[in-house]
Amino acid sequence: MPTGTHPPLQRGASQPLAGQLAERYAQRIRERLLLPGARLPSVRDCARQHGVSPHTVVAAYDQLQAAGLLEARRQRGFFVRETRPAAAASRAPHPAAAPRQAPMDATALIRGMFEADAARSPGLGTLPADWLDPTLLQSALRRLHNADAHAVQVSYGDPSGDERLRVALGQRLADLGIHAGPAQILTTHGATHALDLIIRTQLQPGDAVLVDDPGWAIMFARLTQAGIRLLPVPRGAQGPDLDVLAALAAQHAPRAYLTVSVLHNPTGHSLNLAGAHKLLRLADEHDFFIVEDDSYGFLAPEHLPRLAALDGLRRVTYVSGFSKVLTPAWRVGYLAAAPERLRALTDTKLLDGLTSSPVLERAVALCLEQGRLRRHAQRLRERLATARQRVSALATRQGFTWAAPPDGLFGWLDVGVDTERLAQPLLDAGWLTAPGALFSATRRPGSLMRLNMATSLDPAFWRALRAAVDDIRGPATPP
Repeated sequence: MPTGTHPPLQRGASQPLAGQLAERYAQRIRERLLLPGARLPSVRDCARQHGVSPHTVVAAYDQLQAAGLLEARRQRGFFVRETRPAAAASRAPHPAAAPRQAPMDATALIRGMFEADAARSPGLGTLPADWLDPTLLQSALRRLHNADAHAVQVSYGDPSGDERLRVALGQRLADLGIHAGPAQILTTHGATHALDLIIRTQLQPGDAVLVDDPGWAIMFARLTQAGIRLLPVPRGAQGPDLDVLAALAAQHAPRAYLTVSVLHNPTGHSLNLAGAHKLLRLADEHDFFIVEDDSYGFLAPEHLPRLAALDGLRRVTYVSGFSKVLTPAWRVGYLAAAPERLRALTDTKLLDGLTSSPVLERAVALCLEQGRLRRHAQRLRERLATARQRVSALATRQGFTWAAPPDGLFGWLDVGVDTERLAQPLLDAGWLTAPGALFSATRRPGSLMRLNMATSLDPAFWRALRAAVDDIRGPATPP
């Protein structure tokens, strides 16, 4: 019998066990759940996980090599091929249905989030729906319908964004110490769209860009797709390793640094004031601009330092949005920048989709006005603080430790084994996780995983995690 929790292969079926196993891995490779260069389990590990003999695994891997999907590397193991001829894809088996697979890249992680049940998704990147405030949204829509419907529904709207929203955003930024009037603010279809506008407007293929490592998997994918060279900067509890950053900047002359200064995704850490000052000095010294992603800013205390406040939007472009605290269904984000940067970004937005939605933007403005969204965010911070205490207690009870004390929505948990190996057995048991390799610019394996404080409260998950870790480690060696 298999020792893990993989769906069992069907003994006695018309297709041999080796063929079933090959088909399972072929499906993962076709769907890019196993990326080129990914290493498959060793023959011994795979045999133990699926309850078959090593001979069956060798036969399955031979079939995958014959189909052009795998390559064997001497004394290293079996790896997904870097390139795959089209003919190989046509020869690969196509089962009618396949079990859910653990996320192996940014696209798979997003797909898993859309399909997931939040109650069983410790790796989720957002708050669960029942933490949000539908009455706040409904009230804004009613007010919009009663007072502003005609004004915002019969035209494209302002290319820079709804003016009433930009005025409200100017006040929000002032509360953070960032002085930007409506003329320095551009609204977007969410924070991700704002970052995409910056990439397409201010960067070119071949440019070198500094990024946090660990960092946001989706941003790594977007930058790579645009032909950008990534320069990973190690991220610790106090922020980026500025000595490494300085060395990379001196060697590669980067064009920009994309970072999260407050409640960093995935670690939850925040940049301290001394680090922020030193980072801005390095940007001046090496002439690169900074993109500060503050997508989780509403979940953080306002007193935490923002680079844009210290810099006055001179080198820093500030990005944020509302999906994390208001609703992911309203794709409303924004950026604040120096006027000379903003003009080019507005032109890209016009070419991209003319304008953003004036209806949704006005509704968000109504949520911001009179402090209703601020009070909602305060309630979320208090609820998250309680959740972090409970999750920390559950982790300690099962013998796990954190890379640093968790903060905000996320914690960076050390489980002691490769979390990419751990992801599939947990998903087979019904738990969607986010292994640390997803957040590495180089897909470096390791023992860390991102946990969502709001969706990791079930003791059953922690028991399943403990069991899966122990299963991978195998029987303890007697002293």
